[in-house]
Amino acid sequence: MDNMDAHFPPLSRRRLAAGAILLAVVLVLALRHHAAGGAAASPSVTPVAPVRPVRAAAPKLLVVDVAGAVRRPGLYRLRSGARIDDAIAAAGGATAKAQLDAVNLAAPVADGEQVLVPGSGVAAAAASAAGAGSSPSAPLDLNTATAEQLDALPGIGPITAQKIIDYRTAHGPFHAVDELQGVPGIGPAKMAQLKGLVIP
Repeated sequence: MDNMDAHFPPLSRRRLAAGAILLAVVLVLALRHHAAGGAAASPSVTPVAPVRPVRAAAPKLLVVDVAGAVRRPGLYRLRSGARIDDAIAAAGGATAKAQLDAVNLAAPVADGEQVLVPGSGVAAAAASAAGAGSSPSAPLDLNTATAEQLDALPGIGPITAQKIIDYRTAHGPFHAVDELQGVPGIGPAKMAQLKGLVIP
């Protein structure tokens, strides 16, 4: 046994070398595969879609009825937050007979509200009616009003006041305010100005 040759046969050495080379190739391939797998496992960056700006909602519009001593009585649409002064301006402004000191111009307008601008002389006409037993704040009675009292109403001048009296004389007492439209010269615009200021 002491004389046993410890050297490998030539064929065994070749096999060992081939196995070492094969092992090295396998290790290289394994390292490459591992590196590729790690790269694939890295989290990918997903682009974020741009945020579109939210469009502001259209401002809410208020519908108000502007009547009384204004140039163009009627319905007007105003932006939310509008004031009484804005409503009067939308109706063409106040007339010369308007009593703006009796109106709070800074008050906010509410949807569906009527903005009534009193005219000069209306208070005096109401006071005269109060002498006949009416309330001082009562509207003018079309069946008892004088030409001077009618002339003091917004949109009514001395000629139209006389026409109202002539119509009352010819057709009898008024039974409804709408009957004023039968008087020549009184149309929807003047009727809007007289709304709430006269009674039959």
